[in-house]
Amino acid sequence: MRPSSIVVDLDAVRHNVRTLGAAADSEVCAVVKADAYGHGAVPVARAALDAGATWLGVALVEEGRDLRAAGIGAPVLLLSEPPVDAVGELLDQRLTPTVYRPELLTALDAAAGERGTTAAVHVKADTGMGRVGVRPEGWEAVLRQARDAAHLEVEGLMTHLACADEPESDTTAQQLASFDRFLALATELGVEPRWIHAANTAATLLHPGAHRGLVRPGIGIYGLSPDLAVDAADHDLRPALSLVSEVTYVKHVPAGTPISYGHRFAAPADGWVATAPIGYADGVPRRLTGVGEVLLGGQRRPMAGTVTMDQILVWCADDEPSVGDEVVLLGQQGDERIRVEDWAAHLGTITYELTSQLTARVPRTYVGAPAT
Repeated sequence: MRPSSIVVDLDAVRHNVRTLGAAADSEVCAVVKADAYGHGAVPVARAALDAGATWLGVALVEEGRDLRAAGIGAPVLLLSEPPVDAVGELLDQRLTPTVYRPELLTALDAAAGERGTTAAVHVKADTGMGRVGVRPEGWEAVLRQARDAAHLEVEGLMTHLACADEPESDTTAQQLASFDRFLALATELGVEPRWIHAANTAATLLHPGAHRGLVRPGIGIYGLSPDLAVDAADHDLRPALSLVSEVTYVKHVPAGTPISYGHRFAAPADGWVATAPIGYADGVPRRLTGVGEVLLGGQRRPMAGTVTMDQILVWCADDEPSVGDEVVLLGQQGDERIRVEDWAAHLGTITYELTSQLTARVPRTYVGAPAT
């Protein structure tokens, strides 16, 4: 019943998956964690698979379970280790775990043995990200443990790049050199994985040395930039998400009229103000107060005053809006477009944060060919 919605173009997702796969000449693991960065995990996953992705990536066992409940049978890589007590559910849902702790390897081996099956794992090396993964001093022990486990198969070896979205940084080259040492050690130990992977979106676009047969783009499949220095549009990636609302109330105010909480905005002249029913409870950052814009009537117009929980106000000056007029917060109207990157630049953050925080109370609708 709300006149506010998130519109996701599944054809843009398909185009982006194909573009990223072609850029790397590799198979694609489409990362759909965090509800596909706010775009809707199940429809996006289906569209990505339609476009040739052979893997899906998630962060949580629960996210993988949701894909399985929707009937998606493609390989699903769990990008971070789950708690040990989630091992049974992981195996029941046929998820492939990333591993780096001996305790999890032990638990997986035992649980797989109890089920009379073999569990595939991807061993993650920390080559400089400094977050999770096996540190270099532990590489040999973990590789040996995984290799010798009776009910485990080392299907993949992987790492994660810390600075791939910083083109001038030499960190990526250093990390890839470290990863090559990890791979050489694995070969010495007789570990021969089917999959080797390191590349996120930025590395897929900028670092051919990271293309190892499988790439793991996340933000790029949504047509968004991994960093303001790596613009998705420069690589023929198309934004998939629009955030739209409509005018629900209109008033004409005299110059000097204060508007919204804190009276941080006053009408600079006699003019029109429009209200749209969307706010920070929907994921519109309150920090856009004083800097945010929308599209209304084909023009950029400033948000007037403080972004509130359920509403924003728009200064229209001499142009009288009408109830029911479309208000675009993100996306295109006429020849104008407001990008997620515009919000990121205003707020000093990254595109990932902004779409991921769009809340579930905003309905998602999908355009483009339906996913099969």
